[in-house]
Amino acid sequence: MTNDEWLARQFEAHRTHLRAVAYRMLGSLAEADDAVQETWLRVTKAGTEEVDNLGGWLTTITARICLNTLRTRKSRGERPIETHLPDPVVSPDGELQPEDEALLADSVGLALLVVLDSLSPAERLSFVLHDLFRLPYDEIAPMMGRSPEAARQLASRARRRVEGADIPRSDVDRHRQREVVDAFFAAARDGDFEALLELLDEGVVLRTDFGGRRPAELIRGRAEVAEQSLSGGRLRADVHPAVVNGSAGAVITVGRRPFAVMGFVIGNGLIVEIDAIADSERVRRLTASVLDKV
Repeated sequence: MTNDEWLARQFEAHRTHLRAVAYRMLGSLAEADDAVQETWLRVTKAGTEEVDNLGGWLTTITARICLNTLRTRKSRGERPIETHLPDPVVSPDGELQPEDEALLADSVGLALLVVLDSLSPAERLSFVLHDLFRLPYDEIAPMMGRSPEAARQLASRARRRVEGADIPRSDVDRHRQREVVDAFFAAARDGDFEALLELLDEGVVLRTDFGGRRPAELIRGRAEVAEQSLSGGRLRADVHPAVVNGSAGAVITVGRRPFAVMGFVIGNGLIVEIDAIADSERVRRLTASVLDKV
């Protein structure tokens, strides 16, 4: 085996981990894949002769690439939190694929990714690498040119933001989740306002990202979300069950064309949160694994 072949094999063994790091850092599957590819290009140019810990070195390179991407995003004022939902991981209904399980190993839902999008690049790096991947601060600090104590303070500040957001968690029974989601779509299709109310938590939140075609929507409250759901139910749409970031969700098509992907948080048998991405091109890219089976 040549050195190049050995390096390629080792990199593939770490690819899933690197993609998981990049996804949590960036909230974008496409950008995460780009970051991992850029890591590979840098590794092949640099060589590994003086590397003692290959996995740690690869993680450092990927994290620095993601940090630069976040800084560029921030300097350009891209993707403000109020108009953008991060990419969900969308899988066919049923058991998650191994690569999807790895991406969601820390129960990374859209609600957490939305909060992470509100952090500064340095806060996000410190929190993701320490709290989600258990890297020590003395390894994180050099990536930002800061001291370990500064990295600790950044992670602590980020942790307070995450804990203060009171992120809802889904019931673990995915079969029960699916029953609630199916009942939601049936009630919306039938125009049954009262049935919708019974399925929604008092503080339910609906977020919709239209990809810049029109202003994003943030709707709170049972009656308001039920009313909006009734208007959506009037579309001649097909609902395709899917797993969205580890929980029961759906891909919506209209005339066999991608229309939306919807993720749900179900708590105590009620819908606590609905996240909908209604940018057809983005939906097509995110839901290929589901729509290819239709």
